[in-house]
Amino acid sequence: MYYVSKPSQNHADRSPRVRMTGTQRREQLIEIGRAIFAERGYEAASIEEIAHRAQVSKPVVYEHFGGKEGLYAVVVDREMSTLMSMISASLTQNRSRVRVERVALALLTYVEERTDGFRILVRDSPVTAEEGTYSSLLNEAVRQVAHILAGDFSRRGFDPDLAPLYAQALVGMVATAATWWLDERSPSKEVVAAHLVNLCWNGLTHLEADPQLGTS
Repeated sequence: MYYVSKPSQNHADRSPRVRMTGTQRREQLIEIGRAIFAERGYEAASIEEIAHRAQVSKPVVYEHFGGKEGLYAVVVDREMSTLMSMISASLTQNRSRVRVERVALALLTYVEERTDGFRILVRDSPVTAEEGTYSSLLNEAVRQVAHILAGDFSRRGFDPDLAPLYAQALVGMVATAATWWLDERSPSKEVVAAHLVNLCWNGLTHLEADPQLGTS
């Protein structure tokens, strides 16, 4: 068990000690770490500030995570899992346009509901990180979207080998728009998603089988 007490001028006005289990303390440190990483970025964040906000000593943080990189890895892993779950769930619809709409809305909803998490994901990870980056998550989204488009292309007589190219374009467009919307927040996520789908879907419905660049 861990105990936290607030400093006081004398024994009489001392605040009651807050009792936390190891699990509760770990969750508290993850939430505080996420907020600080979002505010300052990985490099500027410090174990000292995390411990100070949690009202614990630095060794408590080290005990749970081994250091700043360990805490950051846990925070990023949780955010990646949350966002990937939302994107994957959006790809289970039957109709292609609905799936595109749900992907756009899922990412914007994540930005809206977990702003700190999104800020962390779009920043650079520590140089030692091999996985758990925003780019790796987008690559997984591209893979899933490419699988869907490949089936659509085959049914329409287009080359399914080009599906990854179109998936990169679609996911990149939505991801870039979400990063812009992170600070704008206007218009609403529903309006943004609708316009994104309007752009990509109305283009997709008029695809040429063998597009060529125009010559001047």
